[in-house]
Amino acid sequence: MTTTVFSASLPIEEQLIIQKQVITGHRSGKRLCVVTGTHGDELEGQYVCYLLTDFLQRNADKISGTVDVYPALNPLGIDTITRGMPGFDLDMNRIFPGKKLSSLSDEVAYAIIEDIKTADFAIDIHASNIFLRELPQARINVNTAENLLPYAAMLNVDLIWVHPAATVLESTLAHSLNSLGVKTIVVETGVGMRITPEYGQRLFFGILNLMKNIGMYEGEISAQITEPTIVSGDGVAFVNAGASGIFLPTKTYGENVKKGEEIGQIVSPLEGKILSVVTAPEGGKIMTIRAYPVVYFGSLIARIIIG
Repeated sequence: MTTTVFSASLPIEEQLIIQKQVITGHRSGKRLCVVTGTHGDELEGQYVCYLLTDFLQRNADKISGTVDVYPALNPLGIDTITRGMPGFDLDMNRIFPGKKLSSLSDEVAYAIIEDIKTADFAIDIHASNIFLRELPQARINVNTAENLLPYAAMLNVDLIWVHPAATVLESTLAHSLNSLGVKTIVVETGVGMRITPEYGQRLFFGILNLMKNIGMYEGEISAQITEPTIVSGDGVAFVNAGASGIFLPTKTYGENVKKGEEIGQIVSPLEGKILSVVTAPEGGKIMTIRAYPVVYFGSLIARIIIG
């Protein structure tokens, strides 16, 4: 059943409408919310929502409780290929929990929180931006790690990155929901403005696996679930550009590298020469790699899981 979470009139007879698909199982149980589209240039979650909605509608007899799927929390951003809310010049994931009877953006955030706050669990799906490619990963903060780690490990991701408390933004959707008692896990995967079907399928099976483990899904899962690597902030090495130019990778995400091994080169098309050879500061697996080739001194090139 499709329902409207929020609607408002816009100039030139347009409408801002945020909708969700509600799939109700054959008996009562927990409530899971799957949300995505907070950033208009992150589209990986669109495929996950399609797979999940299609499957659950056809298998409602195997579901207990309710699954709410929110494909587009920022429909204006998706429509205009804009990361934030167009016309408001803001990042939607920096305005939660919002406020009633305030600006349009605050009212949108408030309506979303009010709609989700009675859920037991929420999965907040993000892609990377257009500059970086990411391995499928769950991100949680150290203050909620004890509560969320067991569930994050069920999501069929390659790693769980536990962030220190100092990096947590209190105005994000995930932080607001966790503060209200909704167990909320952020998933990052793929690259901005694109869909990586393999990663979408993996996360789809991961969500089914979570549902099975919390008693919401009674069927089988036709996929091998990955056991993730758990890393903390100091378990990740950052690689930054030593020059401005065009980055040409020689490694990609998911590959293992040794300390000092070449990851790529930064070249000058004008001068026809190599400006910098980018090497791994530590050995381990590449979890993030630069996707957009134009770089400037200090640009993030890669992240490496140390070990």
